[in-house]
Amino acid sequence: MSTNTHYRNCNLCEAMCGLEIKTENKKVVAIRGDKEDPFSRGHLCPKALGMKDIYEDPDRLKFPLKKTATGWEQISWEAAFDEVANKLKDIARKYGDNAIGVYQGNPSVHNLGTTLFSPNFVRSLKTKNRFSATSVDQLPHHLAAMEMFGHPALMPVPDIDRTDFWLILGGNPLVSNGSIMTAPDVGKRLRAIKERGGKVVVVDPRRTETADKSSQHIFIKPGTDVWLLLAMVNEVLEQPKLNLRHLTNLIDASQINQLKDLIKEYNLDIAAEKTGIPKATIKQLTADFIKAGAAVCYGRMGVSTQLFGSLCQWLVHCLNILTGNMDRAGGFMLPSPAFDPVRPSKGKKRQLGRWKSRVRGLPEFNGEIPSVTLADEILTAGEGQIKAMVTSCGNPVLSVPNGGKLDEAFESLEFMVCVDIYLNETTRHADIILPPATGLEVPHFDIGFNQLSIRNVVKYSDPVFEKDAGAKYDYEIFQELTRRMQVGDLPTEEASRQKILAQYSLTPAMILDGGLQKGEYGLSLAEVKAAEHGLDLGPLKPRFPERLQTEGQTINLVPEIFQEDLKRLKDAPDTNGHLLMIGRRHLRSNNSWMHNSQRLVKGGDRCTILMHPTDAAARNLTAGQKVAVNSRVGQVELPVEISAEMMEGVVSIPHGWGHGRKRIKMKVAEAHPGVSMNDLTDELLIDELTGNAAVNGVPVEVGAVA
Repeated sequence: MSTNTHYRNCNLCEAMCGLEIKTENKKVVAIRGDKEDPFSRGHLCPKALGMKDIYEDPDRLKFPLKKTATGWEQISWEAAFDEVANKLKDIARKYGDNAIGVYQGNPSVHNLGTTLFSPNFVRSLKTKNRFSATSVDQLPHHLAAMEMFGHPALMPVPDIDRTDFWLILGGNPLVSNGSIMTAPDVGKRLRAIKERGGKVVVVDPRRTETADKSSQHIFIKPGTDVWLLLAMVNEVLEQPKLNLRHLTNLIDASQINQLKDLIKEYNLDIAAEKTGIPKATIKQLTADFIKAGAAVCYGRMGVSTQLFGSLCQWLVHCLNILTGNMDRAGGFMLPSPAFDPVRPSKGKKRQLGRWKSRVRGLPEFNGEIPSVTLADEILTAGEGQIKAMVTSCGNPVLSVPNGGKLDEAFESLEFMVCVDIYLNETTRHADIILPPATGLEVPHFDIGFNQLSIRNVVKYSDPVFEKDAGAKYDYEIFQELTRRMQVGDLPTEEASRQKILAQYSLTPAMILDGGLQKGEYGLSLAEVKAAEHGLDLGPLKPRFPERLQTEGQTINLVPEIFQEDLKRLKDAPDTNGHLLMIGRRHLRSNNSWMHNSQRLVKGGDRCTILMHPTDAAARNLTAGQKVAVNSRVGQVELPVEISAEMMEGVVSIPHGWGHGRKRIKMKVAEAHPGVSMNDLTDELLIDELTGNAAVNGVPVEVGAVA
């Protein structure tokens, strides 16, 4: 029996780890880190082994399912496509285009075919009711990038391989492998910073896995990072002279004075009062950041998913810019991907608030409405009410605030179709499920994560196995749905008609080849394929001003939208006296879609509520005791875990669990149900600038279960 060796990138999280996969007769016999991969250097995390489990999972769907009066029935692709297209067209004719809603989940960007081909399908629906996971965790990043640099995808990443001081706010990259920062083997990279005499500081309400390996950990009250950042920027502006380095000519000096006047009242005293961090600690932290040879501040989930997330991301950029650490080695830098989907569009109209959601009036961003209001748009009667839903690669019942309300909303729809490989908490509401080939069966190329990579690399992964006979790739599903939605609606002008028809013969490889050849390195897909371990294109390099897409290619240091939002700080809600809930992530998990792998969920119960000993004692709680957790929107019951890794007054529940709902078909997940944190998160708590969900800092009550 011959053994074959395959090299590919893992697509289960953002890290782009290179894998060496050994197979025998369509069976995976070993998965190891690829030591010759120039980026991940042999590293892999436990999730990589889950690729074998997903491929072999008996619960994974491979052919279309239709819900009938007697249960789920397998149908042909032809019948499935016919029914989906006919139903969606009927609903659009009856109620209008906006009666169709679309939700795209986090795994969309992990799948090449979905990334490239779902946009045409979504456009073919002609609806303004588009939603995605983006507005649950990262819109503030995009807004800051758009307002300051001219494009929502121009998001700098920390150059951690060359920094001397890494300040991490609300991030846990040792577990997430980055997040808006593609970085395999963060542990080794973190150690390297300290070994070369540098420092890593983590500011977080929990002493996370990353904090435990850092040089210093500082507790902060959830939702107060904005006051910390304001005080730090104030301290920087008090320096006798700013060293902006090569950015001096890209920033209007009057904007620096304007910023100074805008934020001068937010001093160290206010920051200490709001955050719980001693004034002296904030002052020393800022001084250390300023004097470091190369420093970078990075703010992630805990910073973005709060009431002032957009202000925080703006201030993160300000701190990096004003200390001379933007667009330089060891600081905050833009990658140079080989396949670059960001097209030059200087002076492009702002992609914010071009329309608003029907019920709550929340702003559109980049063509999407905030997901916190999806349930409202389904449940609230009137013109424009969503009557049909399309979901792709997502489980919003477990990942969007107030998932219980969304559960109810999906049940009320006239029609629902889901492109997904599992019968889960969301897809159980579908009338039709269209499952694509996945994982080891598909070619892979990391379009999104090369845009966020801490080093410029490129790699193409061929399928390890052929997909089952009769199965379809995700791009084939979206291509066919698009064709059927556009039939009868094609232009009569022949050239335009042929241009649209030509898209139905495209493949991901054709698009990649064209994009690579037009890219900065002029590579062909054949050249990339020939490098089975990937190509190292070098460290990050300065990209300003040529990469800027603002008018005049300058940095807008003080966008008007952030000036106005500062006023909202005066009315910040008082959360004193409340326990504040934050989320957490585990190395063997990435949202709900990896909980059907026994090797990834085995061990002790990970779905617990973490609580500081003082808070537990005040409620007469003991370790392992089942407690009830209540918020404005719901209640869950789960075991309490008592640990000094939590800040007093703060509790933590992991996200992605809650597999106890009926009518799903995920045997392993059902045996480890846990509870959904998003049965507690509040859809009314948002960053008002973007409508991004504020899932961190949710007020809750905790007590023993009677």
